[in-house]
Amino acid sequence: MEAAEARCRVLSIQSHVVRGYVGNKAASFPLQVLGFEVDPVNSVQFSNHTGYAHWKGQMLNSDELHELYDGLKLNNVNHYDYVLTGYTRDASFLATVVDIVQELKLQNSDLVYVCDPVMGDKWNGEGSMYVPKELLPVYRDRVVPVADIITPNQFEAELLTGRKIHTEKEALEVMDMLHAMGPETVVITSSDLQGSLGSDFLIALGSQRKTRADGTKVTQRIRIESPKVDADFVGTGDLFAAMLLAWTHKHPNNLKVACEKTVSAVQHVLQRTIKCAKAHAGKGNKPSRAQLELRMVQSKKDIENPEIIIKATEL
Repeated sequence: MEAAEARCRVLSIQSHVVRGYVGNKAASFPLQVLGFEVDPVNSVQFSNHTGYAHWKGQMLNSDELHELYDGLKLNNVNHYDYVLTGYTRDASFLATVVDIVQELKLQNSDLVYVCDPVMGDKWNGEGSMYVPKELLPVYRDRVVPVADIITPNQFEAELLTGRKIHTEKEALEVMDMLHAMGPETVVITSSDLQGSLGSDFLIALGSQRKTRADGTKVTQRIRIESPKVDADFVGTGDLFAAMLLAWTHKHPNNLKVACEKTVSAVQHVLQRTIKCAKAHAGKGNKPSRAQLELRMVQSKKDIENPEIIIKATEL
């Protein structure tokens, strides 16, 4: 088992912060703890995430990304089992990512590309993009077709398909449309749908479409309701995508278990973070951005072996 796991190598192209946990900082440690080799390419290097009052740093452009990849190629060490990507603001950078993924897939037809198509979100029911609008066609027409696992939120799933989601039935139809675009696994990580447990719970939906040896397709669909945590965290989507990569690798034919472990691990990290943040802020005070940084190292055991505290329902 260990020998097989040691060969599992992830190329993770995401942002980097000196202080805190977003992008590669939120993805690398959990994946390494779970036995994956992680090769991070830092699409940006910032002092901290941009939710703080101040931030400084540099961005990697598409030529620089190409140069780094060329270095790997010249040494013949560009061999990967997974590619993981998250937030980017540059359309040409994203196009270069697609070129790299396609080249890596030619070398290894089993390579799995996990993409979090970060474009925007909903606030008080209204969706808005926080990346330039020209990224949408690149994600829709070039990225999603080469992706194997995608983790959009509801707003991003609506953008990619041009369909609004008001009901669970519509969400399942949107996931079918996303499957038709390419990805075998689609997880809508958050939605404003109402679940059986009430408005204090967040609904995520998952769909996995596998092709059997005889060519027939079988689809597994799940719903997960997890308690909302009353705080504004940053990096949870990056942690979610990394955990989903790890747990779908370990449970390739059981999306239900993979999602239960993913969501439970994230929930453990969030609960520990809010508890520590509130203790540091003091009674009656709102925790600061710095106090709300994910307690990743302290959650090592929960990441490695998450106690299942949130169950999924098969649909």
